[in-house]
Amino acid sequence: MDKKLAWHESLELHELTAFNSIGLMKLKTTLPHIKNSELKGLYQLAIKEIEASLHELLAFYPLTPREEDEERKQMDETLFQGDLLVLSKTAVRNYSIAITETATPALKNVLVNQLNKMIQLHDRVFQFMYKQGNYPAYDLNKLFKHDMLLAKKALSM
Repeated sequence: MDKKLAWHESLELHELTAFNSIGLMKLKTTLPHIKNSELKGLYQLAIKEIEASLHELLAFYPLTPREEDEERKQMDETLFQGDLLVLSKTAVRNYSIAITETATPALKNVLVNQLNKMIQLHDRVFQFMYKQGNYPAYDLNKLFKHDMLLAKKALSM
């Protein structure tokens, strides 16, 4: 294995770690409210798989091109911010795919308008998170450190 990850690999690692961390927190928060035993079992399986994925991803963080920073941040609000960011980002992707599969002009126009709204929402959420210091997009050292803290919080829940 190489001694360092490339920048583009590191950014993909960041995206997957953040996505899995937020998803894991959401699953763990929701699990106690699920009554159906089969669905509860599926949630437990998903939690186990995502935890394993996070452990595997975290093993690559020492290879990211960054400096160590020992500052710790409070992560409680980050769950809500990250959940909204992931929701809006996923909506942008889903609308984009749906538009390419739509032949009816009236429906396509509606989907394009909704896509634009989701792009605007994503930007507003990102700008909010950036302003709050919870998405340091221009400081990869802080971004990777933030990912690690978020994943460790998700794993410790």
